[in-house]
Amino acid sequence: MSTTAALGTFSVRPFDPSPASGGETPSDAELLHRWVTDPKAAFWMMQDAKLEDVEREYMRIAAHEHHDAFMGLHDGEPAFLMERYDPRHVELVGLYEPEPGDVGMHFLVAPTDTPVHGFTRAVITAVMRELFADPATRRVVVEPDIGNRAVHALNEAVGFVPEREIQKPEKTALLSFCTREQFEAAVGDAEAPR
Repeated sequence: MSTTAALGTFSVRPFDPSPASGGETPSDAELLHRWVTDPKAAFWMMQDAKLEDVEREYMRIAAHEHHDAFMGLHDGEPAFLMERYDPRHVELVGLYEPEPGDVGMHFLVAPTDTPVHGFTRAVITAVMRELFADPATRRVVVEPDIGNRAVHALNEAVGFVPEREIQKPEKTALLSFCTREQFEAAVGDAEAPR
C-alpha cells in the first residue's frame, strides 16, 4: 500500500474478472469496460470491446501462469488497473533478451472529467512501488506505443530509460527499462520500497 500525503492512499487487490452480476455495484469487468472504451484510453486498443470481450480477456489473464491483473484503489475506490507479467513468457518473447528479475508492467488510469493534478504520476509511482516491493524484482520493463508521448513522460518521471523501438504485432513500441536504483533516484529514497 502507498500513501501520497496530498493525494490520498493507493493500494491494489487482485482483479476479479467474474461476469457482471447486474447488481447496483459494477463488477471489475464492468468498470474496466467503461475505462477501456473511453476515447482517453485509445492506446489500450479496446475501443470497440464489448463487456464480454473484457470479461473473456481478464479471465484469460487470471488463468495465465505468467500474467496478473490488479484493480488499483484510490482511498478504497477503484481508480486504475495494473498488470504485471513475466516478459520471458508474455508480451516480449523474442523481442529482447530478458534478465533475471525483469517484470513487465501495464497500467491504466480511469478516465475522468475532473482531472486532479499529479494523480496519474502518483498512480504510476504506486504501481512501481508495488512491483519493487517484491525483492525478486530487479528491473521493470514497459513497451508503450511509440506515439503515447504522455506515458513516455510519466515513465521518465519515475526512472524509465528508453532503449529502442520494437515492432509488436499490434503496435510499434518503445522498449524501456527502470531498475530499482533508477526508480529510487527518480522519486526519492523516502518514497521507494526497500
